Amino acid sequence: MAETVYVTDGNTAMFRCPHCQRTKQVDVSAFGEFKPPLRFKVKCPCGQTTVSVIEMRRRYRKETNLAGTYVHYVDGQPKGKGAVRIKDLSTSGMKLLITGSETFAVGDLLKISFQLDDPPRSQIQKKVVIRNIAAPVIGTEFAPTETIDKALGFYLRS
Repeated sequence: MAETVYVTDGNTAMFRCPHCQRTKQVDVSAFGEFKPPLRFKVKCPCGQTTVSVIEMRRRYRKETNLAGTYVHYVDGQPKGKGAVRIKDLSTSGMKLLITGSETFAVGDLLKISFQLDDPPRSQIQKKVVIRNIAAPVIGTEFAPTETIDKALGFYLRS
């Protein structure tokens, strides 16, 4: 299984050997021009070889498969609504799977409602702005007015 390594703000990544816990910090600024995911075989001085994947995203994304609903707004007016599947979550946005005939555009606003699969089954409502579309998958960013709820913050760390 590959170990995911996240890039810091200083364009460095910390590789850690799962066998002996030895770490090595590496400058990864030169890798920015390559298309993710970046896979490497890393050999530790202890002899252990590990496959690592460098994640160039600024924020950790938690894979999910949560059911929810959306309301689509264009120019501040509701245009449509339907079912949505939340495929991943981060502190800055979410990846959505919407199967339907509705047309979306980058910059459109969606209001997403869903329930986390945490023990209290926390109900979440977020306004998101569409940032990219690769139908049926839609990449979104939380609207500037949104904050991270306590329940969502705990969920992302669990």
